[in-house]
Amino acid sequence: MSDNPVFDAYARYYDLLYRDKDYAAEVNYINSLLKEHGLSGNELLEFGSGTGKHGRLLAEKGYNVTGIELSDSMVQKAQKTDGFTCHQGDIRTVSLGRSFDAVLSLFHVISYQTTNANVQAVFHQASEHLQPGGLFIFDVWYSPAVYTQRPSVRVKRMKDKIVEITRIAEPAIFSNENRVDVHYTIYTRELATGIVKTLTETHPMRHFSLPEIDLLAAEKGFERIQTEEFLSGNPVGDDTWGVCVTLKRI
Repeated sequence: MSDNPVFDAYARYYDLLYRDKDYAAEVNYINSLLKEHGLSGNELLEFGSGTGKHGRLLAEKGYNVTGIELSDSMVQKAQKTDGFTCHQGDIRTVSLGRSFDAVLSLFHVISYQTTNANVQAVFHQASEHLQPGGLFIFDVWYSPAVYTQRPSVRVKRMKDKIVEITRIAEPAIFSNENRVDVHYTIYTRELATGIVKTLTETHPMRHFSLPEIDLLAAEKGFERIQTEEFLSGNPVGDDTWGVCVTLKRI
């Protein structure tokens, strides 16, 4: 039984819901960051590897990627290839007994760590799996943008040859906790039978300020060396919802 029932339920429709996500562009972006900061080798550890799309594309670029994913259903959906493997595990406690050249945590995995203890635990494990000079790259929701723009109700519709999906996302804002709980209602219609099913989930998401990240980084032996809008590389500001942070192990 998985320790992550939210993503076990979500896993069946995950790839369809994010079919429009440009994984190739994101991997090119991460590859550029790694090279820009002088990555010393090709061994990558990915925290929250999902169904493995980032990992497989990074492997095609010559990296050896080890993915850690809490949801067993996601791990079962992930296709292992040369240079990419993934394992069910908890990024707060994982201990692989070896070091990597960089740790990656993409698609807001760090924002799913909503308590101080959980964030500290993930930063600790990243530090434990890096030698001095190793990189920790992740993206998070950015507090200035959350407070300026305010999350709103969003509707997404996707369809393939088997199923039609409508997803409604309704946010609940908890300002004192730097958290937004996104309540999802997902309606699925099987095209062959017309059967309609409803799935509901809540995804708590934490957002971060830069001073907060700096405090967490210093506590676990990191220094922040770059911050920019994820994918575009633009400077961060009140309109920057997704921020990419690069830390270096001191």
